[in-house]
Amino acid sequence: MAGNTSRPGAGVVERAFAVLDSFDGAHREQRLSDIARRAELPLATAHRLVRDLTAWGALLRNPDGNYAIGPRLWDLGLLSPTHTGLREVASPFLHDIYAATLATVHLAVRDGTSALYVDRLSGHASVPVVSKIGSRLPLHTTGVGKVLLAHAPEDVQLAVLSDLRRVTAYSVVQPGRLRAELARVRQDGYAQTSEEMSLGACSVAVPVRDGSDDVVAALGIVVASLKRDRHRLVAALQVAAQGIRRTLVSLSERST
Repeated sequence: MAGNTSRPGAGVVERAFAVLDSFDGAHREQRLSDIARRAELPLATAHRLVRDLTAWGALLRNPDGNYAIGPRLWDLGLLSPTHTGLREVASPFLHDIYAATLATVHLAVRDGTSALYVDRLSGHASVPVVSKIGSRLPLHTTGVGKVLLAHAPEDVQLAVLSDLRRVTAYSVVQPGRLRAELARVRQDGYAQTSEEMSLGACSVAVPVRDGSDDVVAALGIVVASLKRDRHRLVAALQVAAQGIRRTLVSLSERST
């Protein structure tokens, strides 16, 4: 939450940042009164700032009247050298996977306790996919999320394990069971889900590493079933992830 932005002398920019800073992982959608309270602003001031930020695209007003972070901020975020470089390097490999499978392909990074989808190619098959570029989904219910969670610091894992929420009847919400899954992800080199984020959709994902062998992203694919093609899909994803890693290493060496 913001500091005392209602004090005399607090500028318009500082107050606008306070409005944006009132949103976080636990407050993705808020009423105007909630924004004013968390930003420590008078309701009239918050209303004016929210109106201007919505007009610019930094905020989005949902049909129910609640506000959420808008697409304009995501567009600016994509200009970040980290995300831009990763997306540009990974893009041809995502297209190769898509061409071979015609399924939805994802590239995601960890953002706190969520999986942030930085790229996505939509598949032709009628498989329900809830992700969008710029969306944040739970780590424990998505293939890419499980990969990122398995390689996340212990404090991040503890935070997620302490707040496991069910999305579908198949979501894993038992901490012990999820810990065992994460151990298998580290051992086997891939994660999978079965209707844990949306019914009728399964996913498999692998880690993307940089030259230091750190996991910097996860590459995944969403299909209707993994019963027959899991090993083929994992192999394709691993080849792509290796290609991304080699390119990242090559770019890093050129810049030094």
